[in-house]
Amino acid sequence: MPVNTRILTILIVIFFAGALSATAQTAAPSENYQPITGQQRLKWFVKSTIGSQSLTGGLFSAGIGTAMDKPKEYGPHWGGYADRYGMRLTGISTGNAMEAGLGAIWGEDPRYFQSKNRTIKGRIGNAMLMTFLARQRDGSYGPAYARYIATPGNNFLSNAWRADSEANSKDAALRTLWGFLGRMGGNAFQEFWPDAQKYIFHRKKK
Repeated sequence: MPVNTRILTILIVIFFAGALSATAQTAAPSENYQPITGQQRLKWFVKSTIGSQSLTGGLFSAGIGTAMDKPKEYGPHWGGYADRYGMRLTGISTGNAMEAGLGAIWGEDPRYFQSKNRTIKGRIGNAMLMTFLARQRDGSYGPAYARYIATPGNNFLSNAWRADSEANSKDAALRTLWGFLGRMGGNAFQEFWPDAQKYIFHRKKK
């Protein structure tokens, strides 16, 4: 079995295992939860698209693509780096717009919520589950259907303007799975970074 096919198979297994686990672990409504407003939804879209976390992730993603010279049409130079960075940004913005817009129809909240379980294991588990879960209007957690549509939708739709060598169903499926893993990494950052900031700046004040 080719390496790419093996990787794709592993990622598919991880995705479906996570999705099924998340669907089975929906939670009861929260009394303290306030449904997301239209303004907050717009703020989430802007921050998730051009916020520091997203833009920094794009620097690494474009760097890796340039180092591997993938896709080859862009070339292993600064111009190719810029093309890869721009391509990622268009994909991120399209996916986020789809998730925010579709979620607004049935009241799905795309924001990440930190774990109430403050153990390392509990917080890592929350970051993983919130990749597949989203808050509903009543504050309960349910499957993130808007995300399930937006992530593959954006990656298959982008085949219309991508370089020919990666404008195919196999690469779109692989990008979709990497998109969910990237979301998981972003969740972990949002889970732990606020506490890390407090620790770092507290140490500096001393």
